[in-house]
This record gives sequence, C-alpha cells and structure tokens, in this order.
Amino acid sequence: MDSERQRIQDDLRGVVRGEVLCDDISCQLYATDASIYQMTPLGVVRPRTAADVIATVQYATEHDLAIHPRGSGSGVSGESLGNGLLLDFSCFMRRVTIDRDGATVTVQCGAVLAEVNAALAAYGRTYGPDPATRSITTMGSVLSTNASGSHYLRSGSARDTIESMRVVMADGNLLTLAKHHPDEPTPQGRLARGIVEIENQFHSLIAARKASPNSRSGYRFDGVILDDGHVDLAKFMVGTQGTLGIIVDAVVRTEPIPTHRGVALLFFRRLDSAARCARRALMHGLVACDLMDRRLLQIARETDSRFADLLPREAEAMLLVEIQGESLGDLYDRLAIIRQECAKGPDAAFAAVDTVRPSERDLYWALSRRVIPRLYRFKGSDAPQPFTEDIAVPPDRLPAALIDIQDTLQRNQATATVFAHAGHGQLHIRPFLNLAKPQDREKLNDLSNQIAEVVWKHGGEVSVEHAAGLSRSHLLPRQYGQLWQAMGQIKRLFDSVHRLNPGKLFGAVLQKPNENLRPLDKTIEVSRGNRTLIAAEKPVVEDSGIASKPLAQLEVFQIWPPGGSVAQVTRECNGCGRCRTHSSAERQCPMFRASHREEASPRAKANLLRGVLSGQLKVDNLAEDRAKEVADLCFNCHQCRVECPASVNIPKIVGELKAQYVATNGLPLSDLLLGRIDTIAAVASQIPWLANLLIRGRLSRWLADRLFGLSAARELPLIASETFMRYAAKRRWTKLNPHGGLKVAYFVDHFANYHDPDIGRALAEILQHNGIGLYVPSGQVASGMARISAGDIKGARRVARRNLRVLAEAVRQGYTIIATEPAAVLCLKHEYPNLMDDQDAHLVAENSFEACQFLWNLHQESRLSLDLNTLPTEIAYHQPCHLRVLDPDAAGPKLIGLIPKFEVQQIEAGCTGMAGTWGLQRKNYRNSLRVGWPLISAMRSAGNRTAATECSACKMQIEHGAGRKTLHPIKLFAYAYGRLPKLEKELDTKKVDTKKVSDTLK
Repeated sequence: MDSERQRIQDDLRGVVRGEVLCDDISCQLYATDASIYQMTPLGVVRPRTAADVIATVQYATEHDLAIHPRGSGSGVSGESLGNGLLLDFSCFMRRVTIDRDGATVTVQCGAVLAEVNAALAAYGRTYGPDPATRSITTMGSVLSTNASGSHYLRSGSARDTIESMRVVMADGNLLTLAKHHPDEPTPQGRLARGIVEIENQFHSLIAARKASPNSRSGYRFDGVILDDGHVDLAKFMVGTQGTLGIIVDAVVRTEPIPTHRGVALLFFRRLDSAARCARRALMHGLVACDLMDRRLLQIARETDSRFADLLPREAEAMLLVEIQGESLGDLYDRLAIIRQECAKGPDAAFAAVDTVRPSERDLYWALSRRVIPRLYRFKGSDAPQPFTEDIAVPPDRLPAALIDIQDTLQRNQATATVFAHAGHGQLHIRPFLNLAKPQDREKLNDLSNQIAEVVWKHGGEVSVEHAAGLSRSHLLPRQYGQLWQAMGQIKRLFDSVHRLNPGKLFGAVLQKPNENLRPLDKTIEVSRGNRTLIAAEKPVVEDSGIASKPLAQLEVFQIWPPGGSVAQVTRECNGCGRCRTHSSAERQCPMFRASHREEASPRAKANLLRGVLSGQLKVDNLAEDRAKEVADLCFNCHQCRVECPASVNIPKIVGELKAQYVATNGLPLSDLLLGRIDTIAAVASQIPWLANLLIRGRLSRWLADRLFGLSAARELPLIASETFMRYAAKRRWTKLNPHGGLKVAYFVDHFANYHDPDIGRALAEILQHNGIGLYVPSGQVASGMARISAGDIKGARRVARRNLRVLAEAVRQGYTIIATEPAAVLCLKHEYPNLMDDQDAHLVAENSFEACQFLWNLHQESRLSLDLNTLPTEIAYHQPCHLRVLDPDAAGPKLIGLIPKFEVQQIEAGCTGMAGTWGLQRKNYRNSLRVGWPLISAMRSAGNRTAATECSACKMQIEHGAGRKTLHPIKLFAYAYGRLPKLEKELDTKKVDTKKVSDTLK
C-alpha cells in the first residue's frame, strides 16, 4: 500500500464505523464490474450507516477526492468504476421495512431487489420493475439507473414507483427528498427553484423532448414539476446514476402480485417479422413482450436440455409474450386470440406454445431471464461485448431499425446477439469482438458511434434503461444537442465541483468507449518448473523496459493445459456477479451468503489472480496475508463452477492462490494437522479405546482447541474398533479378481475406513447381492482433499501419485472405480488431473463413479436386483455440494426411492457449511454454522426422524446442528436387501439436543 492510500485508510477508519480498505488487493477486487472496463479506486468504504456516508463524502470534499457509489457491481457500462473512493453499499446497508399493508416499502440502497420481493410476497405484493439481474442488483442501483425490465408495459420504470428518498449531497448534507415547493427556505427548496429556472430557460427544448416516446435517459424533467408548483425531487433523482447525490434509502410503491398469468412463445423465420408481429400483439393487453434471436435460442438449447425439444431449430427469432387476468378462462381465450392473430399474414409465426401453469410459465420465462447470463457461455477469443447494450427506438420503428443495425454490423464485418423488450422498443445488442486485438478495440468505438446514428435516425435514444457509464456517456452531447447545456446546469446545481461519479452521464471530458478497457492484451510470463507456459506479452515487456524493472514471472503449481491456461481461465470471468446471488434455486456461493463481502464472492478470486497476471498487482502480493484471507473465503465446494454462467473454474483458481501463499509461508499448524488426519487416524486405530477416550474427553478437546485450532464445540467421530481395510483384508477383497464379468475397485477414503466401516461393508453386501466382483486396493490412501483445500499442492501431489498408481492399474485390469465419499470421487475426477499431467490421472477420472450413481446406472440398464424388503420409513435427504458437481440428477434419493414404501423428502436448503475439515477448525466454527443454518433449520423442521446424505462432513453437521441421526444411502439400500440388520437400531435413534448450536449463532 502506498503512502497516500495508507493515509486515507488511517484517516477514514477514524471517522467511519464501517470498513475501510485501501490495500492493493482490495482495490483490485473493486477495479472491475460486469462491464469491459477497469479502473482501480483509491480505496473502498463499506458504510454501515448514513453517518458513514456523510463522513466519507465530507472527507472526500476536504481532500478533493471523487466518490463512486456501488451496489453489487453488476452494471455492464462501468457506471460504478472510478479512481476515487468507492462506496460499497451491498455489504451492510440492506435493511427492508414494509409498511402495514405492504403498499410501500422502505429500502436501504444495499438491499437486493429479489430479497425485497421475497419479503413483500407475504403481503401479496411485489416491486414492479424487474431488471434481468434482480437476483443480485441492489435497490440503490435500481433507482440510480431508473431500471425497468421485461414488465415495463405493466409497471413502468423505477421513477414511476418513488415516494421519497434520503440522499447525501456533494457537500455532505443528508437531505430527505420528496415533493418540495420552490419557495421553501431549505436546501430542498433551493434545488426545486433551480430545476424550475432551468426548465423555464430550456422550456421549448424540454417540451419537445417530452413528446419523444423513448426520452428516458439523462436528467429528466418530465413529471417532475407538478401542476401545484411543487417539484418532485425524488423522481428527478431517479436515473441520475450517482452523479447528483448518493441515495441512502428510499420509500417506493409496490403493486399486487397478479392473480393469474399466461405466457406464449411464438416462433418466426425472420427477426424483423417477429418485431412487426410484436407491434400487432400489443393491442391485446400484453404486460411483457421479449424478443430473442437465433443465437440466443441456440445457446438455450445447448445449456438446458429442457429447451432442446421446446425450441424449433428452424426458428430465427422468438417472441415471449405475457398477459395477466383475474380468471383462467379469460387468459385461455386471450392466449388463443394472440396465437391466431400472430399466425396470419406474411410475418406469421410458424409455431407457438402457451401455458398458464406456473411451472411451465417459469420455464418459459427462464429463456428470457437467463438470456444475459447465457451469453457468457460463448467460448473462444470473440465474445459478445455489452457496449451498445442499452438503446431504444419507437416500437413501430423497431423492424426497420433492426435491419439497419444488421447492415451496420455487416459493413464492419461483425456479428451480434439481439435481445429486445420489443413491446417498448428496448434493444440489447452485443457485437462479437476480441478486445485483446487493437483492431477490435478500434472497431468497438466505430460500432458504438455508427449504431447510435442508426438509433437516432429512427427517433430513438441510447442509454434509456441501464446507466450511460463509461460506455455510452460520450454519445450524450450529440443526443441532447442544445439541451446539453441544461444537463450542465443541473450538474452545477447539485454538484458544482464534479465530486460525485465524475465522467458519467455528464462531464466536460467523457471517455471514448474503448478507453480504460480491461488489460486483455497484457499477461506476464507464466512458468511451471523450468518450462515457460505463457511468454510475456509485448506491452508487458515494453512496460518493464521503460521502468527498468525485471520482467515479472509467475510460477504456477497446478497443471494448466494449453486449451485452459491460467490466463484464459481467469479472463473467462466477466464479473457478471451472478455468484453473489441469494436465490434458493441456487447454492453458490455459501461463503458470500454468510458474509456479503465482495472478497467472499467467487469472482473476487478470479479478479485477484487476473490482477497479478496482467501486471496490475505484484506477484509478491500473492504471499501476503490479505491474499490468503481472500483465498480462504473459499472452502472448495465447487458450486460456483457448476452454476457460474460462464462455467469459470474458480476452485482451480483458488487452489493456485492458496498454493502460491503456502509455497512462500508454509502451512498453518491447524491446516498441517488436518491435512494429515489420515496418518493420525491410522495411529489412533491401533489403540481405538484410548483414542476414543481422548476424543470424548473435555480436557483433550480443550487442548486440541488451544494448541491446534480444532473447535472444542465439535464432536469428532469415534475411531472404529476395526478399520475397513483390515476387514477387507480378512475377506481377501484386497486381492485382484482374475475372473471376468462386472467388477469394481472400491476407493475407501478416510471416513469409511477409520470411523464408519459399515459404509464399506454395506457396499460390499450390495455388490455381492448383485454378483459384482469387489476389489479393495491395499496400496490406497485417503484422497488428500484436505491438503488440496489448504493449498498443500506438493503434499496432495504425493497422495495423488500413490493412489493413481494402484487405481490406474485396476482400471487396466477391467475394474470400475467407485467410492462412497463424494469428496473422494471429486478428487479422482477433477482434482487429480489438476495435479498430475499423465495418462493415469485421466484414465482414472474417466472410470470413477460415486457408488449410488454407479448403482443407479445399473438399474437404468436393468442390471440391478430389486428384491428389496418393504421399509415403511421416512427419510430427509440432503444432496452434498460435491455430489451436485458429480451427479446433477441426484442418484442417491432415486436409488433408495426404489425401496417399497420408503419415502424420501429431498431438503433443498443449500450447503451444510461443514466443508470437510474446514468446519472442524475453531476459526471457522461460527461461519460453518452460519453457512449451514438454512439447511440445519430445514432439517429440524422436517417431519422425518432420520436424515440421509452421502457426505461424511455433511453427516457430522446435520447431526451436530439438527440433531438427526444421519445415514448413508448405501446403508439403507443394503438394509433393504436384508443384508445389514444392525441398521434397525440406527433408524430408531431419537433426536438429540441442539440448543447449544442455536445459542452459538445468537
């Protein structure tokens, strides 16, 4: 941290209750958002209260610093980026207060829109504007950008919902803005007078602008000066993008949730035909009308099997239309009329489907809701770039405008994806460019200007729904013409020194759209061992020569193949922020859900490593404690890799970050101990009676807590009197079977070997019942997942090498590898190939399966015996995070669901928070319970007496937090075969006391 940043951090920490971060790494994490731009702030402030915002603005005024408000950083125009002080409202200021009947709601600016709607649902209400990013976007961002969304036809935009707001002005004063008279002797009255005077001065120009159907950008005067002379300052502030004041909280109006909704999908052979049909369909009372082009439809088919048959392959475009009503009969009739109307004439839809069923309606809407995230699935150097993202034309001009835009793209030898809210003429155009190429960076500027000219020709505007930000502000002087002077007078009225979000929406100097781009053309030298994997790019070499500094080099510790180099993987993260979601339909990111801090988000890890690779950070920064703090906010659950729109391999990035720190600083004692817990268990298994005495002893647990960092609150599993490997040796399962037929090699892993050998015995009984040969390789050791998660790559590689040697030989002998521990399978299929660059790693990965998945596959092939006993039992099942990666279709509950009269209730409430050995450590204990609390609460509320899961760590957390005996599905299936009679006692086990866990979280 340089001296200026250190001074700013020290000063602000003295006046701000929230968090102040000015170190290089924290600033790098906030240098990007979901846009194509990068600007490193001086520092980041996370305010807890309005007083913190006031103090920060006053400090910025005293020291002539710019202020940049930020929500979730999901904007695509760079509106929340800047070189001054950045205010992150999303961490602490998230309070939502609903009035008595739910008609209005008071929201702090950091409250996420989806969470606001979740709270309003109990009142039968919702917030009308619905931007596509509502699961992560904050209310401050919604109001600052005047967001709307697909239902603009019904709900309008954010400025149509505002009642009042509290705003910190550029001088640090906190004002409550609502409707104010110009004669008021208050700061609000002064602002109202100024707006009236400016409106009078430019009255004719403003009146002409009001008549335009798409005049929704800039500083807007329409609807602000009321008939009684009052000025609605709150409405005026909406859409000003943090350039006139900083919104702290606001009171907004809500609307009733519709009684019934009907949705139709209409398919066309031409894009312009769909646009013309949209205009005809509007007469039938549509509340939403979205258009998608063939590229987006193709992505939908490829990324979700449910759309493969739903979307005709010959469709060049699709319209999604929605109507609402009080009766289903009325909806059926209106949907039929719409389909008939759109099936006529030269622009007819050649196919259509409709529905009023909620499940099908939500599926249809998923096409539109996930359209932007799906764009990030594009692989390769050219990607759809969001610099012309926000344009609009009158709806009747949309077909002609689309044709002209396509002609413009062709002249520039470019293609683009097209998505539109066709009902109100809103267009999202994303041209394909490779911004690492100088010629494409120039083309970006050309396309921006040329497409804007097309839009203006058709009576439209740029920047009408999203912020102008860094990508579109340069177009506004030409768009406003003589009215640009009025914009300047407004800026001077509210912020005369251009302190608030300068360079956005208005400014004397506005950047071109190809300036301040992410440095995709800069990569330092990357090596592994003595081999150079990536040569330093020319700009990096030139910068090094100018500065007379040695060329930066990063030595990586994992295997990064040519098609997935470390630079490529980190660049795949576009910063969309989807990993910040709290949606119950997704599980990423457990750590972010618990902390709300940017560094806990998966994208932060990609930003950190990309910052080093691009030379923005020093390689030595990775050895700092701050880098470790960021990396340790990932416990390797892999949910981000599964649910990330771009499928970025964040766990591998984190593994590299941790390995870099460990290579310099070594392992902390607790990580060192837990990484070798199999060695400790092996010793303990020689004297299990003494080991168990120590495990249950208060003094020994207290010592382990104080000396080794193992939480004394955790009840560690007891050591079995006989390990499974000894049992297997007695049964001669450790010998290779020379006979043919179906045969498996069992990779036992730690828990089933030392703590619960009955899991392995149950698997053996099932295999024998089905005539499947069993081999338990004697040379195997525990998978080493704890070492991988801690960044002990060197130790993990030794473990992997030993296991791969024996397992690869088994595969060559005709065996299929199965394991009952999901983390062990994940190591075999995903982690070992990252550690070992040899054929054995890939051979084992291709032939390894989780045990339940293996058995379910046999059932689907009609090769699994179904002579199962009736078992009238209810089970609450939790699918472990690692198993969601390996087996998205959840074979475990399907398998035990084959048992007659056996009822399985799947509990979908997120991660347990245990994360292998991570939750055993004292420093992680409270966070472990916070992460797992939704699942623990759901398990407690379930009416079932017994739980089931495949993961041993999840079992420990459920039993610890929910007090439910938790069994492996393999045990249950073996019991149904009549092979494991001792399980009957475990099925009857009562719940245990969980009051202590509840008290921990208070």
